[in-house]
Amino acid sequence: MNKAPFKNEMDNEDSSITSRRKFLKQMACGSLLAIGGSSVASAAVRNVIYPAKRGQLNTQQFNPHIKASHGSARHGHTHSHIHSHPIDPQIISRHASLSSGNYYTPSHKTLCLEHEHTGDKLKLTYFEQGRYVHGALQEINFLMRDYHTDDVHPIDTALLDQLFDLNEILGINKPIHIVSGYRSPFTNAQLRRNTPGVAEHSFHMQGRAIDIRIEGVQARTIKDAALSMAQGGVGYYPYNNFVHLDTGDIRTW
Repeated sequence: MNKAPFKNEMDNEDSSITSRRKFLKQMACGSLLAIGGSSVASAAVRNVIYPAKRGQLNTQQFNPHIKASHGSARHGHTHSHIHSHPIDPQIISRHASLSSGNYYTPSHKTLCLEHEHTGDKLKLTYFEQGRYVHGALQEINFLMRDYHTDDVHPIDTALLDQLFDLNEILGINKPIHIVSGYRSPFTNAQLRRNTPGVAEHSFHMQGRAIDIRIEGVQARTIKDAALSMAQGGVGYYPYNNFVHLDTGDIRTW
């Protein structure tokens, strides 16, 4: 195995990788829409991977001193069990307002995404009139690709819905900055050798996890909003200023 540093290996992409990138861009239904663009992708309907909501906020489950579950490190970042701060009361109030009664289903869902490592930007509607838009999902899959290898993997629609719900609860209309989206097994293995805290069986490798930042919004505020949704795993990394979301079991660290 080549023992050269992982970064140098990734930086020295050969012509085949470059060619594949062009191919993938063509397969992703054209060029990515610029932020603020007006066109919306429309294509055949894609089946929902995880259509059911995981439930509304349980104040007993998310008490101010909740700890991560023992099995939570299997599919996310590895971590020690730490205490969480109390959830912002305004976040809880906004969540209760949005989810009072039966959970509402908006007629359309739009996301504004920006990948910090590639500079790719995307604003489109991925859900319309009760259906997921196939072409829009392909665009998102490409934007959230493993930027080290250009491998593309389907992103869980439940994860996209988490991002949409997060924006609704935060009450903002800002791009979500992607720190890490899909991660190929090769990249995950390399990161495990060079970076502490990377899980062997990360949900990133299944298109079921994302690490994010939002400009002008504290990571703790993002974490509180994500916890209030009770839709999956939530990891809080204040020193690196990002929050991990996934569609696994409800847990936090």
